[in-house]
Amino acid sequence: QVQLVESGGRLVQAGGSLRLSCVASGRTFSNYFMGWFRQAPGKEREFVAALRWGGGSTYYADPVKGRFTISRDNAKNTVYLQMNSLKPEDTAVYYCVASRFNYAEYDYRGQGTQVTVSS
Repeated sequence: QVQLVESGGRLVQAGGSLRLSCVASGRTFSNYFMGWFRQAPGKEREFVAALRWGGGSTYYADPVKGRFTISRDNAKNTVYLQMNSLKPEDTAVYYCVASRFNYAEYDYRGQGTQVTVSS
């Protein structure tokens, strides 16, 4: 059974930083895109960032380019999202996701972790 377990979300002031973690288990993800989506109150879930578990390019949504960095630690089966220069509009539930074919969609997702950025 696939499990994606996020952690690291909390309340932070604008301009601050957070690092989210996602531990993946239950299958081999070497051919998958791993990434993050987020959903703010009253808004649709949206793509944030992704990478190929086996290596290669990274992908970012325009609102987070230059501020967020996605990375992975294969030995720990963990994907990270380093978030810098946080803004109040980054407030959302952040979901770790896995996708077989398209990084802008997902086949699996975690339960989410809340990030709140105060102004």
